[in-house]
Amino acid sequence: MNSSETTPIFEEIVKAYDARIYKLCWYLLKNRPDAQDCTQDIFIAIYQGLPNFKQEASLNTWIYRISTNKCYEYLRKSRRKKRFGISVPIDSFFAQTVAAPTQNPEEIQLAAEQSLFFWKAVERLPLQQQLAYTLSNVEDFSYKEIAAALDTSLGAVESLLFRARRKLAEDLAGWQKK
Repeated sequence: MNSSETTPIFEEIVKAYDARIYKLCWYLLKNRPDAQDCTQDIFIAIYQGLPNFKQEASLNTWIYRISTNKCYEYLRKSRRKKRFGISVPIDSFFAQTVAAPTQNPEEIQLAAEQSLFFWKAVERLPLQQQLAYTLSNVEDFSYKEIAAALDTSLGAVESLLFRARRKLAEDLAGWQKK
């Protein structure tokens, strides 16, 4: 595939995947600037890799494999930064909470706190569990799609999701006791 063939295909990929990839990056990185940068890096990698795409896997799987790899890189970088004392800002879900007209301010605050606590608990999961959980519950991927995106087996995906859900249930039970 030469560059004249690559460009129109790439434009279609950007149209179809831009919002989905950004959403995945945002949920995993919890930081808008990093999510934007990572999304851009993902599309650069897709564009550069498009001439070599052999269609052995579906385009969707190939794109999400690149996406999860780039998110891994960003998460590893942010953890290195934290080790050296550089803080990485975390977006709050408080700004994203939409109040129902029937909710009072106390209910709105409680819902916002629950949401923030939940996503911080997701953030504390081991990276593989975090990715599997996000792909399953945010992107609505099937177990087979998650296995392909994470380059792992179906059994491993089942195990990752089971452990992630169990840990989240434990954390949420602890929060509700408070």
